[in-house]
Amino acid sequence: MLRWILGGREGQSSVEKSSVLCIGEEQPKNCFTELQVLKGHFDIVRFLVQIDDFRFASAGDDGLVLVWNVETGERLQELRGHSQQITAVSAFSCGGFTSLITASSDRSLSLWDPDTGNRVQTISDLQSPVKCLLVLERLSVWLSGGEELCVWDKDFQLLCHRQKHSDTGVAALVELPKNCVAAAVDKEIVIYRLTASSDSSVLLDEISRCSDHHDQIRALINVNDGMFASGSHAGELILWDSANFWNVAYEHILWEESHPSSQTEIRLAAPKPSEMSIQHLTSNGRLILAAVGSGLYVYDVVTKAVVAYRKAAHDSNVLHTMLLSDGEVMSCSEDGSVRMWEIQDLPLAAEPASAGFFGMWTFGRSSKQPGPQSKKVLEIPNLRTLELTGDLIGHSGAVQMFLSFREKGLVTCSTDHLLILWKDGERQSRLRSQALFQKLEENGGL
Repeated sequence: MLRWILGGREGQSSVEKSSVLCIGEEQPKNCFTELQVLKGHFDIVRFLVQIDDFRFASAGDDGLVLVWNVETGERLQELRGHSQQITAVSAFSCGGFTSLITASSDRSLSLWDPDTGNRVQTISDLQSPVKCLLVLERLSVWLSGGEELCVWDKDFQLLCHRQKHSDTGVAALVELPKNCVAAAVDKEIVIYRLTASSDSSVLLDEISRCSDHHDQIRALINVNDGMFASGSHAGELILWDSANFWNVAYEHILWEESHPSSQTEIRLAAPKPSEMSIQHLTSNGRLILAAVGSGLYVYDVVTKAVVAYRKAAHDSNVLHTMLLSDGEVMSCSEDGSVRMWEIQDLPLAAEPASAGFFGMWTFGRSSKQPGPQSKKVLEIPNLRTLELTGDLIGHSGAVQMFLSFREKGLVTCSTDHLLILWKDGERQSRLRSQALFQKLEENGGL
């Protein structure tokens, strides 16, 4: 298997960047049958960000930011300047030009030109490291979050800031309508409104606080123009109204299973925090995909109900997810795997399912109230499951995240210091054939 071929650090030295390895034909719904290993980092690679249709950047604990061509796997630029690990990275498009903004544990922020690799601007000696970045392209400003929440213009000039946000600081930021921003601060979501003043400065006013979570918020996303969502360390998924910041729906995800000799549900012994923690959220506007411990949970924001789940999607915690369509999802995990899933109907009641496969969910509609009685999974109408359709095995360490370029391929990064560019084998074969025929025509045939 590829995990064995690429597994150890010693074995990886013999795999050239341009090598094409075939996965095989045992996964008919998995188009990613070719891969390309990209080397250049010397420590954990944690971040991937798309620059344009053909380029992306990678960053991690070695302080490097590398720019790559997604079609060829060529390393285009190496951005050096940070002395410690990268803590956040974002692309900033303004006036038809895209720059890269990076934050580091060395308490600095940098603005990079990905075309030349030059560092255009830098801000050092911040009070604390920045944990998250948010670009508001419509306003031509960007925000940095940590112990402070700061607003900057495109020239790296500080417009305004808010002082210390609890001991944990700002962990995540998301853009909301009407020039508002939501900031995850410990167990709360603080809502700010940005207002331009007459002297070209920007005011950052707190207008609301959402305090319905019982534990630290781990994920915060914008769902659509009318809603945003948050997930906590305790497995709470809350859907919020973007206009008035009300709690629209509250779901507390608890894995349970029924006792074989009783009709009552028995909750398992207190689960480990990592087993119920929501590590990542993603949405396509209709569905929310949540990484819950080592499982996956699909929630419909229209019906406000669970539509599909898989209790043990991976062998370890899921770190990143993506909705490919309303029926297909993708996830990666600490176990080193990247998996593709298809939402399918559950087996009929006459077809007993494995006890290890099905868990239990509990659902609540309002926060900070005793949880309602749990329901058996098979009693929840229209509930579906996630069926594994593809398993991308290539990394020897935890896969931190992935980035999709649609037909051009998929990029993954890992604690094994590597990036892997996954390609559609049939498409690549066609492109190679076309290139060969074109070359033959240019040379006058055989």
